[in-house]
Amino acid sequence: MGPGAQPGFWRWVDRLERLIYRNGWPARLARRLGHRPVVRVAEHAIELSRGVLEARTLTVAFASDFHAGPTTSPELLRQAAGALEAVRPDVLLLGGDFVSLDVGQIDWLAPLLGGIRAPLGRFAVLGNHDHWNGPDRIVRALEAAGIEILTNRNRRLAPPFQNVWICGLDDFVSGMPDARRALAGADGARIVLMHAPGNLTNLEGERFDLALCGHTHGGQLALPGGMPITVAPGPLSRVYSRGRFPLPRGATLLVSVGLGCSTVPLRINSPPEILLCRIGTRSPAAPQSREKI
Repeated sequence: MGPGAQPGFWRWVDRLERLIYRNGWPARLARRLGHRPVVRVAEHAIELSRGVLEARTLTVAFASDFHAGPTTSPELLRQAAGALEAVRPDVLLLGGDFVSLDVGQIDWLAPLLGGIRAPLGRFAVLGNHDHWNGPDRIVRALEAAGIEILTNRNRRLAPPFQNVWICGLDDFVSGMPDARRALAGADGARIVLMHAPGNLTNLEGERFDLALCGHTHGGQLALPGGMPITVAPGPLSRVYSRGRFPLPRGATLLVSVGLGCSTVPLRINSPPEILLCRIGTRSPAAPQSREKI
């Protein structure tokens, strides 16, 4: 699919939501009825081959699926920005779907995200909802806020982390992902920033160390234990619906359940989260992962 393309069913859903969700009443109603989820921090220890990192641990924060619009409370997104600021990341990665239905929402969200301190850079890719609702305006707003868009390209981190590259892939559902361009010249550790698990099909045969994405919402409405009732479009959205997955050649995939809501203003058994990755060299005693609520 090319940029802005949208599967027929989802195009119909999008148009219906625009019609019935005017004035942003769903999120306000849900909040008045007591639906006020708390953003959690899911923390992971990531180990790279010895020698890749020559200095202290690299701290990377990841957030995705903001869905600023009628089904997501602005208070939740402000809470998420506060949580991202509190973990004091070296690098901030943003996995797309910044808006839903109303591209004008990016005008307040971009400065909010741009205010989060990350001395080694703030980087983003677009999601399918961004492509559907005005990608050019979203890119301009994010870049004006000091967030660099990595659409099929990469950026090398500054010393002492000069052996690490952040490689961004365009959205699998509605963009034009090009893994060769995204990884070109990145001859050290590769951290892939992407929107959806489906982007793994674009990475087949390519070397990378860590990939981070969202898109699935963990189902957003899930059964006890986290099994998603429905998932966002894409061939791998149910296989990799949430959590941490080992991949071939020592790579790791992290899938966040994201922050905001799409279609309905509720999350059940899928609380909003940000990911915090502490990346260091391989150590037998290093923990695999843990979560902090």
